[in-house]
Amino acid sequence: MPLHKFPPRVWEALKMKQGIYTRLPGHYLRSLQESRPPAAVHWKPLGVNSHVNPKTGHRERVQDVPIPAYYPPESQSGMWGGEGWIVGYRYANNDKLSNRLKKVWKPQLFNRELYSEILDHKFKITVTARTLDLVDAAYGLDFYILRTPQEDLNSKLGMDLKRAMLLRLARKDTELYPENPAKRETVFNKYKEFVIPAEEAEWVGLSLEEAVEKQRLLEKKDPEPLFNAFVQELVQELTAQKLSEPEIVEKKH
Repeated sequence: MPLHKFPPRVWEALKMKQGIYTRLPGHYLRSLQESRPPAAVHWKPLGVNSHVNPKTGHRERVQDVPIPAYYPPESQSGMWGGEGWIVGYRYANNDKLSNRLKKVWKPQLFNRELYSEILDHKFKITVTARTLDLVDAAYGLDFYILRTPQEDLNSKLGMDLKRAMLLRLARKDTELYPENPAKRETVFNKYKEFVIPAEEAEWVGLSLEEAVEKQRLLEKKDPEPLFNAFVQELVQELTAQKLSEPEIVEKKH
């Protein structure tokens, strides 16, 4: 006899079909369903399903086998460009006849100041060399964050910055360069291709737990004392009674 009515692998999908999860915005639910595998960082995809063996001359099937990477919690407070920790083994003294030793390859980290033109602020961020190359290739931090999908960005800090940028663009915040309206308009026109409604920008980059808490706060209503309800009901009853009674007009002699 099964221990559960539904297998554990479908619990997450069933959870999204009940309770407060069904009341989350449609665009946020679609963003959860449209997730895709991240871009290859620690391995190179072959791009083909088969190749010819140079020794035998026969065609053989091949497949892409991604190298699993571990992303520690500190990677979410920085921007590692998709890099993570790779766990593997090495031979002692580079001798294949010796024992294998466990080894962890970690990316080299740097603390750099990166400037955001939209937010008009310098951020001190922990980055990797790959992140700096990607920022240079995108011609700036703003373009890199706005163009990179969440799966490839793989950074809570990066998604928080993206949400702040999108909100400023959607609202056309006048706090950006308040003494230079011409420069502010230039910045807004430069990034106008990324503008989305403010209602959607508020949910960008939120985890499921954060989105549920946000929805709960939006639906929260302060309890109304019963005294106020009874007073309002009594006033309505007295008003209706007064209107139903005939008005007595005294004649003046």
